[in-house]
This record gives sequence, C-alpha cells and structure tokens, in this order.
Amino acid sequence: MTNNNRNINNIFYIFVISHLIFWTLVPSITNHNLPLDTIEALAWGSNLDWGFNKHPPMSAFFPEVFYQIFGSQDWAYYLLSQIFVLTSFYYVFKFSKEIFNNNLLGLISVLLIEAIYFYNFTTPEFNVNVCQLPFWSATVYYSWKIYNSKEVKFSDCFLVGLFAAFGFLSKYLFVYLLASIDLLFMYLIFIKKDRKFDFKYLITLEVFLIILVPHLIWLNNNEFITITYGLARTGLEQSSVFDHIKFPFIFLTKQIGLLIPFLVLVWLLVKKIKFKFNFKDKKLLFLLFINILPIILMFLTSVVTGSKIRTMWMTPFYLFFGTLFVYLFQAQINSKKLKPFMVGFIFLFFLSPIFYAYVSLSKEDKRTDYPGKGIALKTQYAWDQQFNTKINVVYGNEWNAGNLSYHLQSRPVWEGIIVREKLDQLKDYMCLDNVCVGSR
Repeated sequence: MTNNNRNINNIFYIFVISHLIFWTLVPSITNHNLPLDTIEALAWGSNLDWGFNKHPPMSAFFPEVFYQIFGSQDWAYYLLSQIFVLTSFYYVFKFSKEIFNNNLLGLISVLLIEAIYFYNFTTPEFNVNVCQLPFWSATVYYSWKIYNSKEVKFSDCFLVGLFAAFGFLSKYLFVYLLASIDLLFMYLIFIKKDRKFDFKYLITLEVFLIILVPHLIWLNNNEFITITYGLARTGLEQSSVFDHIKFPFIFLTKQIGLLIPFLVLVWLLVKKIKFKFNFKDKKLLFLLFINILPIILMFLTSVVTGSKIRTMWMTPFYLFFGTLFVYLFQAQINSKKLKPFMVGFIFLFFLSPIFYAYVSLSKEDKRTDYPGKGIALKTQYAWDQQFNTKINVVYGNEWNAGNLSYHLQSRPVWEGIIVREKLDQLKDYMCLDNVCVGSR
C-alpha cells in the first residue's frame, strides 16, 4: 500500500469515527427519550419472536442484544444505529475502491452520500430502515464479487445468501434490491449470453431460504400479519384512479428534493456536467442495476397499484449513488481542485447535527420529549403501594407500554394490546392511562 492510499484510508476512518461521535452524542444530549421506532423495536425485543405485527424480526433482535449489554442507556441505541450506518459506509468504500481501483475516488463516493438526508439527520432513530443498511451494502458488495470474478466462489455465494436473508428479515422491501440483482444476472445469462449459469448460484438461494424458514412458518401461523400491515401502509385499498398518477409524481418529486444537497456536492466536484453512457461497460451496467433499477421498480409499483410510497422506505436505495455519480464523472474529477467540494462537504457535515440539535431543543412536542422515565417511576411507585410482587408483563400499544418495558428496572415483557382474558390470568395487575402492568 502506498503512503497516499494509506493516508486516504486514514481519512476515511477519521470521517466515520467523527460521524459516529457526532450522531451518537448530539441526540444523546438533546433528546429526553428514545424515538418512536426505537422504543417499538425494544418493545418487540422484550418478547423476541420470528416476526411481529408490523415487521420481520431483525430490527428487534439487535436492540435487545444491546439492552442485555447496556440496559436502559439511551446513548447505546444511538450508538447501535451509527454502527449500522458506518458498516454500510465501510462496504460502500470497499466496493468503490474496487470499482475505481483508486482509493481517492472510493473515498469521494462515501463522502458524497453523507449529504443525503437518510445517512445523517434520520440516523439516530434505529428502525427497520436503518437495520437494512449494512445488509444492503454487503449484499451488493458480494454480488459484485460474483459478477466480477471469472470463477464463482462458494464463499461469495454463501455471503450473498446470508446478508440477503438478514436484509429481507429486516424489511420486506429489501426484495427490490434482490429483484434488481437477479434481473441483472438473468440479462447476462439469457439475453446477452456472455455468462454461463453456474450451479454455485443456487447456494445463494439455498442459504437465503434456509434462514427464512422459521420466519415463513411464523408468518403462516400468524395469518401473514406483517404483509397485511405493509399493504395497509401503502393505502392500496383506498386508492383511486387518480392515485396512479398523483402518488408516483409525489414519489419522484420527493426523491429529487432529498437529493438536492447531494447534487450540489456533485456540482462542486465536477463543475461541468458531461458524461456518456456506454452500456457495454460492465461496471456501469452493474451500477445502473443496483442504483437505478430498484428505484424504477418502486416507481412502477406506485404507478401500477396506485399506492403511496413513504419517503423513509427509500433509506437504503441511495447507498451507492455516490459511486455511480463518481463513475459517470470520473474523467472530470481533478484531485488538485477538490477544495470547493471539501468546503461544501464540511459545511453539510456540521450543519446537519447542528440543525438536529436545534430542532430537538427548540420544539417541545416531539416523541423524544416524552417523559418516559418519569412515567415509569410513577408507575413503579403506584405499584409498590399496592403489591409486593415484581412487574414482569406490560400491555398496551408499543409506544406507551414499550416505554414502560424499557424504563422500568424489572424490564417487563411487552405482550401486546390490553386483553381482559390475559389480565385475569395474572397474579396482580394495575391499569393506568391505557397501559396495564402486571405480575404472573
């Protein structure tokens, strides 16, 4: 490794460590309570299963692991979220260096996506979208290894199947990436015919399905509740003919809007926008299939079904946009004229956590202002006045009951909504403000 490459690697690690410190400390200091989705994940994690009413299990598993280590320390879950973000950055950097055979361009590819809303402002809230990030980036990276290798390796196929399964068990929308990668290989094998089918590809499918089996059994036993919830979130049942135009248009408008800071950085990097598409370019083809095709498939879903695509669902879709744009404009990137780009990057890098802190401190009606600890103390006090037993179960919605599950020292298990028959089976119970706590 040359000194220059070593220096660039060091800059990358300084960048990710700085990102981790800022985005762990700022929400830890300015928020009074964990965000909604994180509390929800912790509620599910208190009663781990192979799925939940809204999502598959992975987004609950990791917070529960952290709870077993750190307990109810809010900073730990902000740290968890940043670990997932930075793991995805690592794979983007690793992938980009191989695409360009140039460490500097690989670094720029990662710095560019720091300007995208999904990888800064929204990252403190660990949820299903953040949970997908490392698995999305790792799936792309090891798919690239298969795509770019003359001899397909068992290990690469195994890892694609493994990370693809973990991604799918984080959120079903991961299938848009998997469909895009599958379409790429089908195009190469059956249409372009410049690649032969290798039976090692089946290893990927086998690993993927084996890992999914317990969740599929759970789905069948629970009447496919997570799929029903997902469809309900799209507003599909209430869609009208006009929705087939309105929602796709809104979808495209929002995607362009959230990319504005990213596009400004691209402009600062290249100044003149000139590029040519060469569809015979093997690398470009891969980049288009993993970046553009998943978004096209999501857009077509909205057009065909008239469903509403929520902006946050697109969180992992832009991980490799920096790589794509740097690849398109690499001939115009002059390493001696990076100053405007770096100034713009540093400005956005500091602006985002400052703005987050301002919003967190100035607005007082957010979920993160909820007095979860105080309510837990009052609940424990009221319980201790009536009973000598320990609170070990809690009923209610994921937010109110989930906060009690998280903040109460006894870490009661969240067992869903309040059901009279379940309460009658408890040794002791007490209900306050649409939440019931009890002891078996």
